[in-house]
Amino acid sequence: MDYSIYPRNDVLCIDMRSFYASIECVKRGLDPKTALLAVVGDTSRRGSIVLAASPSLKKKHGISNVSRFFELPEDPELVIAPAHMGDYLAVSVEITKMMKNFVPKEAIHVYSVDELWVTVNGLRTLYGSPYEIAELIQSRIREQFGIECVVGIGDNKFLAKVVMDIHAKKASDGIAECRYEDVEELLWPCDIHEIWGIGSRMTRNLNRMGIVTLGQLAKHPLKYLKKNYGIMGEQLYWHAWGIDLSPVYGNFVKTEQKSYGHGITLLRDYQKEEIFACLLDLCEEACRRARYDDKEGRTVHLGIGYSTETGGGFSRSLSVQMPTNSTMEVYHMCLRLFNRFYDGSSKIRRASVALTNLGEETDVQLSLFEDRSKEKALGAVMDTIRDRYGSTALLRASSYTSGGIIPERSQKIGGHYA
Repeated sequence: MDYSIYPRNDVLCIDMRSFYASIECVKRGLDPKTALLAVVGDTSRRGSIVLAASPSLKKKHGISNVSRFFELPEDPELVIAPAHMGDYLAVSVEITKMMKNFVPKEAIHVYSVDELWVTVNGLRTLYGSPYEIAELIQSRIREQFGIECVVGIGDNKFLAKVVMDIHAKKASDGIAECRYEDVEELLWPCDIHEIWGIGSRMTRNLNRMGIVTLGQLAKHPLKYLKKNYGIMGEQLYWHAWGIDLSPVYGNFVKTEQKSYGHGITLLRDYQKEEIFACLLDLCEEACRRARYDDKEGRTVHLGIGYSTETGGGFSRSLSVQMPTNSTMEVYHMCLRLFNRFYDGSSKIRRASVALTNLGEETDVQLSLFEDRSKEKALGAVMDTIRDRYGSTALLRASSYTSGGIIPERSQKIGGHYA
């Protein structure tokens, strides 16, 4: 591979170690590196998931982020912390702000609440080599927030991310570097399931082709990968050689909105009669976001997942000629889909609603059979009241029934209590 034709950058991928758990340790005056602490999504439910575990808890008892509350050990030193998503988001924002002391905002790409890329091209005269910059960022985060982080360094985002996942987390100083010339030595021996961007399903597919390591993927003929997996196969091939042409500068916050949707995994099984209030709440949230952006959609998607006892479910869509962002119009379309495809008896555990096929909101088209202008005006008034006084300032009566979800959902961020 002739790497001379590909761009070289100094990209850092920074990941906060046990982010949620570290923040809870700092709040309690504990050392994140030695304390035994688990962050639980909802401490009132024994089956709630463990969102984060401190490094010592992982090492001593083997607790991971897929463990359940009831699986935590009976250890007198163990601290159970309920999740506070608002605190974690606040710290994440402050860390991002701190990065602006080193680079312009165009060089910062936030990947998740606890992970981001930073492009440090041209900073050698100010701060030293990329490795020295990584050490400086580590010390600043440790001093200001009391938490540890690991850093991967690469010529592009892919290399920085993968070397961070595979090598930096095991390094004594939490830093690892991988340039184009290091790919064969550092990455090719790795199992493909360890590589960022290759999920369990793709891993199984590649394994059936005899591809187990990243090196084997790199040596596999590109034409066969493209034939079997299209553009995804081509991307896998170039990633296996360490090549990634995604931009390292830009406005990474602005994205094109392709749909407005909301979904929920219910805390218990819902009967048929209860799901209607839930669907109305989901339609309300999706349409409110569409109205806020002055968008309308012609297609409504409804997804229903049955309880684990029966399994299954359905996902169907319905399109109309006249675009809409009216809550009740979208809700009635969902009811048509539900009544047509629901099996009539299964309990329901998951539900989602999405408005797609979007366009700019237009003036109300007159109809001989219904007054859409009144419905549009009602939605605008309700949105104004909620924007001024809070999302729960004005709710439909159905939201307060056993099937409603907005009162409980409004107290959470990302599905967990703020």
